Amino acid sequence: MKKPDLQADVSLNRSLGLWSALALVVGTIIGVGIFVRQAAVINDAGSAKAALLAWLAGGLLTLAAGLTIAEIASQIPSTGGLYAYMEAIYNKFWGFLSGWMQIIVYGPAMIAALGSYLAILVLDFFHLPGFWTLPIALGSIILVGILNIFPNRYGGAFAIITTICKLVPVAALIIFGLFFGHADALGQSVRDLHTTAGGFGVAMLATLFAFDGWILVANLGGEIKNPKKMLPRAISLGIMAVMVIYLLVSYGVLKSIGPAKIHELGTTAIPYIANQDFGMWGGKALSIGIIISIIGCMNGKIMTFPRIMYAMAEEKQLPGSKWLSYLNPKTRTPIFAIMATLVIAGLMICFTNPDRISELCIFTVYCFYVMAFVGVFLLRKRNPNQVRVFSVPLFPFTPIVAILGSLFVIGSEILSDPIGVLVSLGIVAVGVPVYYFKVMRQRDHQSA
Repeated sequence: MKKPDLQADVSLNRSLGLWSALALVVGTIIGVGIFVRQAAVINDAGSAKAALLAWLAGGLLTLAAGLTIAEIASQIPSTGGLYAYMEAIYNKFWGFLSGWMQIIVYGPAMIAALGSYLAILVLDFFHLPGFWTLPIALGSIILVGILNIFPNRYGGAFAIITTICKLVPVAALIIFGLFFGHADALGQSVRDLHTTAGGFGVAMLATLFAFDGWILVANLGGEIKNPKKMLPRAISLGIMAVMVIYLLVSYGVLKSIGPAKIHELGTTAIPYIANQDFGMWGGKALSIGIIISIIGCMNGKIMTFPRIMYAMAEEKQLPGSKWLSYLNPKTRTPIFAIMATLVIAGLMICFTNPDRISELCIFTVYCFYVMAFVGVFLLRKRNPNQVRVFSVPLFPFTPIVAILGSLFVIGSEILSDPIGVLVSLGIVAVGVPVYYFKVMRQRDHQSA
């Protein structure tokens, strides 16, 4: 069996520096979640204070997770991210399942959800009829996908530009909420309006959707300059920045209209605030910023998820591996892996509810995250004398927090939505026969 390469993948073009990597972390995390998850977090938490604590807890859990993965990334700076880590720490089977889950459902569902949200906002902005929803959603992922077929420095530059642009609506919500909002931000409860709250753990899960994407820059480990140093810096600094931003945005939103109004408006709370605080034209400008935010987030996911497919195809673990592992000789980008990811995402836009699937996959991803967090202990035990470029701060406290926090969220989701949990685990289980058909068949062929 071929051992996973613990060195950087030199077949890809190393052109991403710290600012590009940092922009990808921030840009991939800040997408649509912070703008549409305010009501979900408050409804599950039950009060404004509990909702803010959920955002804080979600951020701290994500930070502990990011710092733990950063140590692993510094030792395994290979293209593929979580897939490469699971294979190196455990074995091909667990690496394959984590990669399968990401490339077949998780990644495409996230891209599809972003395309659908983008279409809804564009329709509202231009007052277009509903039949334009599907063409705009499909067209958006295709256009961003075309951008990522060019050399990755263009995608990296686009990430920096969109990250800067998306900070405008974020800053506006924070400033106007903090300085001009008059609602009772912390003294209200929504339990009298909403009696089916999922609990604090489920509220944390809702925030984790907004924090999702922090690990995706690790999928580009083979394309980052000096990844052993750059990856840990980009992951840790990016998560800390986003955590502070999210807390300020959430408090600003609460001060603008209060938790009861947020509960009433649901996902339309932010557009309501935009029109209320900034007027018609100000609201339009804010909507443009949110649209750019979604495009930037989509760019980060389209830039990173196909790299998992590429890494698996290089190991000949997928049907059509010859094509999926192809790199354009000029741009050094995995164009067929990008196209395959977009096809799956497009089918989800057409035939499924990608938002619901993406929520279930958050749960599934954290099941694999727990295994990866445990991996930091296994790597230290396996290589006790290895000099680490980056060590997780406050070891072993930080990875223990990541593990226990993740288990708390996983347990809360199991109690809250057992049917959804079974569906998400069933999606992963489909990869088992694929693994034995493709990978084990290849192994038997090589040994014959």
